[in-house]
Amino acid sequence: MYSSSHYYLFHFCLLFITCLAQTNFHPKTLFLAVKQDPSTLQYITQIQQRTPLVPVKLTVHIGSENLWVDCETGFKSSTYKPARCDSRQCVLARSIACGNCNTENITRPACNDPCYNIVSNPAMNTFYSGGEIAEDVLTVQSINHSTPGPDSRGPVVTVPKFIFSCSPSLYTQKLGKDVKGMIGFGQQSPVSFVTQLASVFKFSRQFAICLSASPQENGIIFIGHRPYIFALGFDASRDLIYTPIITHPNFFLINRGSPEYYIQVTSITINEKSLVFNKTLLSLDENEENGTKLSTAVPYTVLERSIYDVVSKAFISEMPKEVKTVPAVQPFKTCFDSTYVGMSRLGYNAPRINLVLHKPNVRWTITGANSLVKVSDRVVCLAFVERNQTFGQAIVIGGFQMHDNLVEFDLARRRIGFSNSLYFRQTMCSNQFYTM
Repeated sequence: MYSSSHYYLFHFCLLFITCLAQTNFHPKTLFLAVKQDPSTLQYITQIQQRTPLVPVKLTVHIGSENLWVDCETGFKSSTYKPARCDSRQCVLARSIACGNCNTENITRPACNDPCYNIVSNPAMNTFYSGGEIAEDVLTVQSINHSTPGPDSRGPVVTVPKFIFSCSPSLYTQKLGKDVKGMIGFGQQSPVSFVTQLASVFKFSRQFAICLSASPQENGIIFIGHRPYIFALGFDASRDLIYTPIITHPNFFLINRGSPEYYIQVTSITINEKSLVFNKTLLSLDENEENGTKLSTAVPYTVLERSIYDVVSKAFISEMPKEVKTVPAVQPFKTCFDSTYVGMSRLGYNAPRINLVLHKPNVRWTITGANSLVKVSDRVVCLAFVERNQTFGQAIVIGGFQMHDNLVEFDLARRRIGFSNSLYFRQTMCSNQFYTM
């Protein structure tokens, strides 16, 4: 629970961001193209930032607090402005310290008495507490809802003072080629990408992510209001099933809300058969352990070891008898000879997995397109991996299970909506006009 002081601080911060907008055009929806990097399996988008504007590639991390970039190597901008200690920008970005500049770069304007917050890079499994808070110009493409079809892109809109964090080049290790940072959509963060844009352009704090299964084709992130229109005029928002977002009061033992997206999974079924395992693992505890979260930072859904064992055995048991198991292919432990695995419009013919959420009739349905991954000409594997740590979440729903599903994060109503596979509607995440 939050005190009244937290409430008023948060809404003061939103009002402050709104005052930074210098545009008469207020779009209802913005969008980003997103594509999976085949070497790192990270989901990559691109923004335009700085003066003069330059394209900046960023890894998408829905559970991160902020947008951060490498300011140490090649950062040039005449409109860059570091935040001064105890300024409104520092308060808004929930600064944890003040000091000297950590990112030395002679092409960047000198900074004096800056403030810092946390930047994270899950690919390095690290947090850095010296992210120098700053602001600069940023542009995003809008959607013209009044013109459906190939001409549905709206004008590019500008945020002249978008708050972000600067990081040394060191923290871009293990990111994709030419990727210069990460873009965070975390809940409970006043400087997340979605919160700042919603405040500037006066739309609801929500975004929807639709990841393409093909590394050659773009998926999309909608930011702002519905509809979410795909080819032939299909609006994916009409199919959404909702479950509450679980908010956690602490993040990294710091007195502020966690940016991660947690939901309640109550049970798992395979071909409508309930699996038996320790259900207490499904409850998020006071230390932010166990429970279930969604993450674009992991490519495949991660299961706690005992849950993985039960899911794997049940999945093997429900596969057709003629489909034989074969030796494991890292990082997967459960693999099959694909010779006798059939195909349908829902992907591989495979046992249907249901994550049963907060109510028995609210289910995330995982069909063959999202449960089996091809690793060679004759081998497919169960696209879940076993958690290799003794701590963490019991279930982390990863990117592969979100492929060609539209997932809406409605921060204003504290809920997550999911469409289940768009293949049911004979479409996919790349099948829209905005990102072609």
